[in-house]
Amino acid sequence: MHLLSAIERYIRQSGITASRFGRDVLGDPGFVHALRRGREPREATVLRVSAYLAVARATEERGR
Repeated sequence: MHLLSAIERYIRQSGITASRFGRDVLGDPGFVHALRRGREPREATVLRVSAYLAVARATEERGR
């Protein structure tokens, strides 16, 4: 799945703002906005965000 799509889905489901997501995951409140404008993240950033999303999904599934 495309990184931005996964982030957008997480943001919708969790109810947090794009700025909060970027701040929490990378310390960059403008990260999601930059992706929306076409920024291509480095591989290390993709891995970091993907890992965060995987943990968030696992945590959510355990809570069900």
